[in-house]
Amino acid sequence: MTLAIAITGKSGSGKTTITKNFVKVLKETYPDKSILLFDNDLSTELAHSYGRDVRNTIYGIRSGKHEYKTGIPSRMTKQEYIEWALEDILVEVEENVDLVVSWLVPSKDCRCPVTGLIADAVAKLINGYDIVVFDCEFDLKYLHQLVDIPMDVTLIVANPTEESIFLAQRIEEFSAKYAAGGQMALVLNNVDNEQYNKIQDYLSKYSLEVLGVIPKDKALLEHSIDKNSKIVEDAIKALYFRLNLPQVRN
Repeated sequence: MTLAIAITGKSGSGKTTITKNFVKVLKETYPDKSILLFDNDLSTELAHSYGRDVRNTIYGIRSGKHEYKTGIPSRMTKQEYIEWALEDILVEVEENVDLVVSWLVPSKDCRCPVTGLIADAVAKLINGYDIVVFDCEFDLKYLHQLVDIPMDVTLIVANPTEESIFLAQRIEEFSAKYAAGGQMALVLNNVDNEQYNKIQDYLSKYSLEVLGVIPKDKALLEHSIDKNSKIVEDAIKALYFRLNLPQVRN
């Protein structure tokens, strides 16, 4: 089974920074394992952090945009074509690390066959990797419509404000049924000591337990695009072993 990790949070919480540095920790822990990054955030900051301006997306396949507007070759079934197109939009960002950008947000009422074919192709793609990491927009609801696999871990990223912690509680509530019994954990990001002491009442108010705290890193002002941060990476290493991660397949 592919190890599945979702990282979610409201826009501006720093979840993409945490995703990028989380992948560094995964690579260090499992240097020979294959990793798929699934960018399900419409901002596509994850792709930008690797210096990639990705224009070909799962949405593009669904809508017939870009080079996929030419139609299905006669020698291919529709399913074969979608599987080929999905492989074609993969971007290698590092050794053993590939990226796919979604942009596809299916309607809850969508019953169109092509969405089902894309979901089947995505499942097949994911199964070819040892680890998949999802950078999600807000909760898991829209991701689940396209990716119907159990999450081993869901990290909810919040900033040290009452508004952000309240939204984290809502994300936890909305995502719980899609997490399939996997671990859900709150990560506080961009925190200094004074802020952490002030927000204890908020955490109690919304019944949230903190798995880990990511300290504020002023150097990220100079790394706002590439998201690289030694402080964030080290903090993720400290919380990594508190995660209930199953064994990555051999």
